[in-house]
Amino acid sequence: MDNQLQQILEQAEKLFLRLGIRSVTMDDISQSMGMSKKTLYQYVDNKADLISKIVLNHVGKETECISKISSDANNAIQEMMEITKYSVQQLREISPVVIFELQKYYRESWEKMEALHKEHVYKVIYENIEKGKKEGFYREEINTDIVSKLYVGKTYLLVDENVFPLKEYDRRKLLIEFFKYHINGLLTDKGRKFLQEILNQN
Repeated sequence: MDNQLQQILEQAEKLFLRLGIRSVTMDDISQSMGMSKKTLYQYVDNKADLISKIVLNHVGKETECISKISSDANNAIQEMMEITKYSVQQLREISPVVIFELQKYYRESWEKMEALHKEHVYKVIYENIEKGKKEGFYREEINTDIVSKLYVGKTYLLVDENVFPLKEYDRRKLLIEFFKYHINGLLTDKGRKFLQEILNQN
């Protein structure tokens, strides 16, 4: 990716996350970059195109981070814990207002992000469950495909205002409860013992 475009995407994403998508104009972005709007439009067609590129860039970075977590983890349980920590950090950075605006005003970009995210998360969880079975931490009788798809589906409930209104539920707490619900459904006695040892160390 062109270095200048990368800088534009990162700067625009920071502004959107801090101020909301609708309140930030293309003028705001060009001014914050110290460039003319004409120059900005050499890299993006319009605001919708800019948001689409930011979404693809964001998903790409997220995919890289989670892949690194997976490769660095010593076992399946540690991997799931680290992915959850990363997800909590991501939720802290993304304003619920931004999620709402993406869903309502930039539906195409939201659906693109959702599709890419679902595909990647499914792959990560599927591989994690298979790894956990081989290590003896997860139960052999678990249907990996079904549980992986259930996990993906439930992650979107966490940002569904109709199910968990932001005024009533803290996103971080929701994700932690979701992790405990998911991991406890998978663990063998060996896995439970190992998880407790990890928790006692922290």
